[in-house]
Amino acid sequence: MNVAEIATTRRTCKAFDPTRKVDPAAIEQLKTLLRFAPSSVNSQPWHFIVASTAEGKEKIAATLAGRFEYNAPKVRNASHVVVHCVRRDLDDAHLQALADQEDADGRFATAEAKATQHNARSFYTNLHRDQLNDLPRWTEKQIYIALGALLFGAAALGIDACPMEGIDAAAIDAALDLEAQGLRCVVLTALGYSSGDDFNARLPKSRLPAAAVISEI
Repeated sequence: MNVAEIATTRRTCKAFDPTRKVDPAAIEQLKTLLRFAPSSVNSQPWHFIVASTAEGKEKIAATLAGRFEYNAPKVRNASHVVVHCVRRDLDDAHLQALADQEDADGRFATAEAKATQHNARSFYTNLHRDQLNDLPRWTEKQIYIALGALLFGAAALGIDACPMEGIDAAAIDAALDLEAQGLRCVVLTALGYSSGDDFNARLPKSRLPAAAVISEI
């Protein structure tokens, strides 16, 4: 695989073909990418809602009114839409579930090793919650790591994608009853295949020169 070629040819899809659907096996691969995305101290502060039915996509599209209306057709016409959610808090139950899962997966040789990992993760969680007061910002950073993995993985599979911050996150929270689940929406990603109306598919990719963004020491 030539990762540079993928990076230089993938682009954001601006219009999806509603008649083309992504193969379920490919979607399962992308779900695996999301699940196994890296996160700080393996905190996994996320939940991903995948909408593939017309009803599910319409729940999301209906929230994209007013200044965000331009994104509604992308949601309706995409094959799948991922709602990237973050946990509103990393509570003790979540932290314990992480430690128990790591234990079940064989990551600890001793009970002391498990306790050390659990304490370290709790330290960083409490640091961001109680001292730095930036827990929401910290957890959102992890969401964007997963988003990057999804975009690159989709491109590697020949699937077009459109990440969307032009959304009413609070409206999506309400439409999907996310607050009751301890979640909140951060960003959306539409997945599918470009249509003939996708003007971005005909434009050259543009980035600053390498010398402007990369230095070596």
